[in-house]
Amino acid sequence: MLLKPSIFTAGILFIFCISCGENPKNNADKVEEKIEKIDSIPQMEKDTITHEKDTAFVLTEENAIDFFFNYNKTLKKNKVKITTNMGSFTLELYDNVPYHKANFIYLARQKYFDSTQFHRVVKDFIIQGGNSDDKRTALKRQKIGRYLLPPDAKKGYRHDRGTISMPSSERDNPHKLASPYEFFIVVTKPGSYHLDGSYTPFGKVIEGMDVVDKINQVTVGDGDWPLKNVYILKAEVL
Repeated sequence: MLLKPSIFTAGILFIFCISCGENPKNNADKVEEKIEKIDSIPQMEKDTITHEKDTAFVLTEENAIDFFFNYNKTLKKNKVKITTNMGSFTLELYDNVPYHKANFIYLARQKYFDSTQFHRVVKDFIIQGGNSDDKRTALKRQKIGRYLLPPDAKKGYRHDRGTISMPSSERDNPHKLASPYEFFIVVTKPGSYHLDGSYTPFGKVIEGMDVVDKINQVTVGDGDWPLKNVYILKAEVL
């Protein structure tokens, strides 16, 4: 009779000892490990996004001159082919007008000019490109940066027919700093020499001047904007 209670009591004690032998710290470690694993990937993504934003390069009026001075040193090419929905033409950029040359090639490589338009056409005078009424163009400018370029009009180049030059910014601009995103090409025969000294010639059309002339003959509306859009499909450095 005394054996039965002893066996029952021993069983209870055995179960109790097993329960007491489990380390509660191990359970806590497992829970903490799950939290760390769940949180580790989103945190890494957040850090990557923040790093990308911090390292994104944007041109400003403070850093543009130094940037293009150094960028020009790396350039071995000086020709750019402009393809439009009316045909293509090729430009040769002057090596001794470094900031404007470097700026134009940089923007071409950033694909800024792609999908912009020849937004101003003045008969027998100029065609002007690099702008658009598409908000994607404004977003591209925002991403690249806000800056102006100093005039460089004393290198001996004139606004002969076929010359590519850069207009002045419409902002308060007594020194006629150049608006870097736009350009114009002279179609006047033999040239538009009243522009000399006020704007910077930085290259010339060496092939496809007939396409430039064809663009210059399109019908325009208010503000000299073509009634039928003339698109720059692609600008590629040759």
